[in-house]
Amino acid sequence: MAAAVGYRASLVGARNGRKCLRSRNGGRAERVDGMLARTLVRSARGVAGRARQHATRLLAQAGKKNAALSIVASEKIDAEIPASVNPEVAKSKYGFEIVKEEYVKEYGSNCVLYRHTGTGAELMSVHNRDENKTFGAVFRTPVEDSTGVPHILEHSVLCGSRKYPIKEPFVELMKSSLNTFLNAFTYPDRTCYPVASCNTRDFYNLVDVYLDAVFFPRCVEKTDPESGKQVFEQEGWHYELDTPDPSKLQYKGVVFNEMKGVYSSPDSVLGRVCQQALFPDITYGVDSGGDPRNITDLSYEQFCDFHQNFYHPSNTRFWFYGDDDPETRLEILSSYLNDFEANQAGVEKSRVLTQKKFAEPRVVTDYYAVSEEAGQDGQQKAYVNVNWVLEDDVFDLETQLAFGFLDFILLGTSGSPLRKALIDSGLGEAVCGGGLEDELRQPTFSIGLKGVDSSSEENLKKVEDLVLSTLESLADKGFGDSAIEAAMNTIEFSLRENNTGSFPRGLSLMLRSMAAWIYDKDPLEPLKWEDQLAAFKKRLEDETPTKLFGDLIRKYLVDNPHRVTVNLLPNTTLQAELDGEEQGKLDLLRKSMTEEDMEELMRKTRELKTHQETPDPSEALKCIPTLELADIPKESQKIPSSLTEMTSGGEKVEVLSHDMFTNDVVYAEFAFDMSAVPKDLLYLVPLFCRCLTEMGTSKEDFVELTERIGRKTGGLGAYSFTSGVKDEDGVRGYVMFRGKATADKFADYCGIVQDIIQNVELNNKNRFRQMVLETISGMEASLVGRGHSYAMGRLSAMRDAAGGAQEVMGGVEGYLAMKQLKDRIEQDYDSVVADLEALRSSLFHKGSNMLVNLTADDKTLTSIEKEVQGFVDSLPSRGVVGTEQWYEGKDSSLLLPKRNELLIVPTQVSYVGKATNLYKDGQLERSGSSMVVSKLLSTTWLWDRVRVVGGAYGGFGSFDSQTGLFSFASYRDPNLGSTLTAYDGSAQFLKEVKLDKDELTKAIIATVGDVDSYSLPDQRGYTALVRHLLGITDEERQQRRDEILSTTVRDFHEFGEALDQALASNSQVSAVTSKDMAAQASEEMKDLGFISQQIL
Repeated sequence: MAAAVGYRASLVGARNGRKCLRSRNGGRAERVDGMLARTLVRSARGVAGRARQHATRLLAQAGKKNAALSIVASEKIDAEIPASVNPEVAKSKYGFEIVKEEYVKEYGSNCVLYRHTGTGAELMSVHNRDENKTFGAVFRTPVEDSTGVPHILEHSVLCGSRKYPIKEPFVELMKSSLNTFLNAFTYPDRTCYPVASCNTRDFYNLVDVYLDAVFFPRCVEKTDPESGKQVFEQEGWHYELDTPDPSKLQYKGVVFNEMKGVYSSPDSVLGRVCQQALFPDITYGVDSGGDPRNITDLSYEQFCDFHQNFYHPSNTRFWFYGDDDPETRLEILSSYLNDFEANQAGVEKSRVLTQKKFAEPRVVTDYYAVSEEAGQDGQQKAYVNVNWVLEDDVFDLETQLAFGFLDFILLGTSGSPLRKALIDSGLGEAVCGGGLEDELRQPTFSIGLKGVDSSSEENLKKVEDLVLSTLESLADKGFGDSAIEAAMNTIEFSLRENNTGSFPRGLSLMLRSMAAWIYDKDPLEPLKWEDQLAAFKKRLEDETPTKLFGDLIRKYLVDNPHRVTVNLLPNTTLQAELDGEEQGKLDLLRKSMTEEDMEELMRKTRELKTHQETPDPSEALKCIPTLELADIPKESQKIPSSLTEMTSGGEKVEVLSHDMFTNDVVYAEFAFDMSAVPKDLLYLVPLFCRCLTEMGTSKEDFVELTERIGRKTGGLGAYSFTSGVKDEDGVRGYVMFRGKATADKFADYCGIVQDIIQNVELNNKNRFRQMVLETISGMEASLVGRGHSYAMGRLSAMRDAAGGAQEVMGGVEGYLAMKQLKDRIEQDYDSVVADLEALRSSLFHKGSNMLVNLTADDKTLTSIEKEVQGFVDSLPSRGVVGTEQWYEGKDSSLLLPKRNELLIVPTQVSYVGKATNLYKDGQLERSGSSMVVSKLLSTTWLWDRVRVVGGAYGGFGSFDSQTGLFSFASYRDPNLGSTLTAYDGSAQFLKEVKLDKDELTKAIIATVGDVDSYSLPDQRGYTALVRHLLGITDEERQQRRDEILSTTVRDFHEFGEALDQALASNSQVSAVTSKDMAAQASEEMKDLGFISQQIL
């Protein structure tokens, strides 16, 4: 249960505002960031990212199998779509009556809404040709307090059930399934349980486990309340006392510690305060995820009552999507629903009420914790956010579409007028607030600045005044034609492309539908946009954009009294106060406890840990349905690729192309080798990439360039790529332009990149300064919220040049370099410009140092050859290349010194990393079996010791099969020393592990599921590019697959031996933690010789 919005719900494409969604699988969620970083989450760079969010909101993505675009089909149902169930059969045999049936042309889907006659449960059955099948069960779960009961329940129901009476069926599915999605979400007013898989048998297995979990969970089992209470205590909260020393009494629990991490993030605190200030009288006025100060007030009895009240079929909305048999869906559901009767009282209790609109605006002041050191350094920066509740209920579709476009025009790009006005003001360091948020019952709008000087109230008031005056001006003057055209093209491109990355299209569609459905609105309306889009274009012509958008701005923003301005101020004593409050509650308990009470608590602590550490018997685990190895393809998936050469000016340039159906869209990457980049300028590369698309050119300012990108393409960005290489000490490093356009506009795409390369304007001090401030602000937020990624980056940087380069460009060293750069801008900006120009001249040349990567069908690829040739011809030839190149590993100064370190930030939790190299320090032979071992280690020993027993939100191991680097990491961890002990015990666990045939088969299947992860054409083309750059051949991949499929228990033992040897001979620790926990660790683990460093 992570928190989505900023925590894990990046997953759902939702904005990082006040929705505060939590998801269950913290360890996995953070590990597979590629998937979760997602797919639909807002891109920090480029135009396409935010457009995808708007498109997601305006349409809710789904689509056809293997199609990159959602083809607008005719009204006629596709003959290849599974036929819907005969209404008589549905009712007489399964108890489902049809409420409505409609063909949604935007997604080529036949949608049937059913109601179960016995319980009133509703089902949306979506039939189409998408092989990535999706299921979801969604409950309305409003709350009255911040004890986090729906969040804790979301964690707990997946810990054993009637048919699957083992400790964690969810984890067993992680170990053994081919799922393309497996998680659960808690919103402020609903809880979702979605799964997805391309394998039909696997899909139905997942569905059955989830249905049994939500309706018959072990955690509320009345026949065995002690077992259920242990689940509640493990996932929610409990008192822990290991020794007779009462000073060691503490709170533990996965959700308790997860939310401590959430409440350590100022951005998360801001979102919570804004939501609660806007909705003080309803469920959104409290935290469904749980406030650590209130979680410990939740009793087990209240927990059980919540399940009884809300987890009933009468309060459930089911979702099926994909190409599986529609009748089987009804059969599966009826087998569960027949055990229940209607519960109308529960339905009434679950209804989400609305907030009465305010008569006048309000101002709220709250606080977030900063370190004393930050206060002394003058880093006490405030957040100022202006927030509105826009409507009394869900937007109608016409208003939703119109306001969605307005939101994009106001904030969608760095050149959007409201965003630009805030940035240009110099009042703060970065924009905060997510703009339009319409996934809850009443839509909201939020915008402001963070990094505002908090020394006077006048500074805070200036931000509010600027927001309001800018909106008033825009309401009167309107927007330029170019801005409107760019917004229309960008959003419509995203609507039609329907690109959800590796996030299942069916799940994206479900989440959009639920935003209306759970409020008793038509679930199909949010999915239909084609006719509304045409009507909106007509409305723009009839009313004029100035009137249309001006009326929206005045009605919903300028003249809307339901406005709250939140001033979130830094407080250097807040963390001590929170810690003191927690200890005060524990002190009261200590004083009231007798010796007998302490002995009883110690006994319960031992019992819980024994339960947590005792594995389920092998026989019991067989209750979890799984596939057989025979169900797994023996051949590795291949991506169609063709490598040719293009000659220009005597230079040869490689062109890698991939013949795949993309519905007339070209996905293109232009990659330029970074080997000639001066080593001392590496830290500038990420900022330089931003400059390329966000500084403008000598011909266009950055607003004009941004609008041109929006008008002519589906998105364009520049990024750096670095990676270690198999059997080499060197690095592959590239700067890439990556984007997409329809075939008829591909010449425009190439022309834009050409203009940027030749004419980028790097001498804009104010704009560059703001980008530096935004970068610093973002890194400070992620250091507190995602400290494990920084710890793992540091450990990698201690061992290889690729890790060293990545650390300099985006790790702690990169953050420190940005802070120095901020001062240098004021002192000597001319030298900064010179460095940026040096980067440009070192990168952009044609020849063997560059590569073109194209993904489209063969006809389209042939049609754009002239444009590609013209682009290459426009590039200068490469000059003399120096012999001392940083990426070859000849200069070890990129590497960090090997040491055990503690990086101190203001936080209530830790992020603990440890790493070694199994090839160099453990003499492990490279084999695909290592992937199987690493996955099983993460889902068994580390999950049990770090998460279940330790109470961390996540714990995992990560193995880089290219370099041999093995890293441990924990996420939102209340511990440090005991986590390191768990890491060190991994080797012995592997050396002694015993797996029967079924357990080994499950581990192999789950690994294959990771290797064969679902992806759309654009990602497949990019994956092929990366493999080419790193020299990974199809033959090698097949060899690794063969090794995965032939993994034996001996491979686990050999991996354990290598890990034991490597950890003992050459391993390091890096942890992001608090000042107090760092002092404690240094005292308790003196043998590690920790070096502490204050970062924030």
